[in-house]
Amino acid sequence: MSLTESSAVDVARSASLASRRLATLSNDARNEALTVLHQALNKNRSTILAANARDIELATQAARDGNLSQSVLKRLDLSRPGKYDDMLEGILSVRNLEDPVGKVSLRTQLDEGLSLERVSCPIGVLLIIFEARPEVIANIAALAIKSGNAAILKGGKESTESFVAIAKVVAEAISATQVPVASIQLVKTRDAISSLLAQDSEIDLVIPRGSNELVRYVKDNTKIPVLGHADGLCSAYIHSDADKDMAVKVIVDSKTDYPAACNALESLLVHEDILGSTFPAVAEALIAKGVSLRCDEPSLTALTKVLSADQAAKIQPATEADYNTEFLDLILAVKTIPSTNPPAAAVEAAIAHINAHHSKHTDIILTESRELANMFMSGIDSAGVYWNASSRFADGMRYGFGTEVGISTNKIHSRDRLDWRD
Repeated sequence: MSLTESSAVDVARSASLASRRLATLSNDARNEALTVLHQALNKNRSTILAANARDIELATQAARDGNLSQSVLKRLDLSRPGKYDDMLEGILSVRNLEDPVGKVSLRTQLDEGLSLERVSCPIGVLLIIFEARPEVIANIAALAIKSGNAAILKGGKESTESFVAIAKVVAEAISATQVPVASIQLVKTRDAISSLLAQDSEIDLVIPRGSNELVRYVKDNTKIPVLGHADGLCSAYIHSDADKDMAVKVIVDSKTDYPAACNALESLLVHEDILGSTFPAVAEALIAKGVSLRCDEPSLTALTKVLSADQAAKIQPATEADYNTEFLDLILAVKTIPSTNPPAAAVEAAIAHINAHHSKHTDIILTESRELANMFMSGIDSAGVYWNASSRFADGMRYGFGTEVGISTNKIHSRDRLDWRD
């Protein structure tokens, strides 16, 4: 990896040349580079965390002044328990994956002695534009090297100290391997994004990782194909037959495990028939974890009857805007799904609401019925659809893919379906 202030043309061109060399390296050579990368980042942990602490200090003041959101501040923190170790483990997980390059997925005999094969190959040069998360550098470096792709990275200003520290460690590590140093480049100049987005002859794919605004800006300002990682307006629907204990566990984990993550739950849909039974148990568990609920009239009325005064202080009426908001905090919007006959009509209503308000990231259903679960998962237009499982499973490590760049909500790739009961 090299820290560079070169022109966009030079950066893209050097990355393109490096990608051709990288694409010819053996899997063993690429894996060796990942081993060295892991060792270097582990050895320099204290230096990197010290740099990250400097970023955190500045970002904390910016948050106090109202110039930075709390969610960005949380994503910036590499000292969060387990986060640095997860970054390191992600590198090893990627290293241990099967070689993605040169896999034959189709072979057709066209004539005697003449065969046609479909073989996987690297994309070429990736441009990854991201915000806040400093561990993204290590994630992308590992994925790019393993898959034989060069990567150009442009991060947010909030993580400058962390980026520089990590980049220096990665550059030194890569220089001792067969991987060309220009395979991974971190661009520092502030005005680099618009210039890089114009390099469609050298850059093959752009992956913006961050806010919806960032993704939209990238899509509107480049001819390069874009693999968008949009915001995470994730929803859950609790059907009338859902197991109460499971509902409590799944919803609490989905919302409170890491509220600032894009796979955290933002909206909860509840069947009318369980407003007086399962829903209060879920609400009490959420409130105990510090969650504030923004409820529609039926769910608000139901909770007012059973909650204590202290608990009731954590609920308030919902607005229509709440169902379109990615809170990234301990706030959850609640919507009641009317009781209908047949039961499938309620699922249809839940599907309609979610498809009208979500961001096509990850949505879940809690039910005992396989038929209704399949109906929900077929009807929801999302990258991930889950049955009786937490939205927090939308993660490269949990999928067994190693680390990740982002959860794409595009339709040109495979989508994920998780059935907890299977």
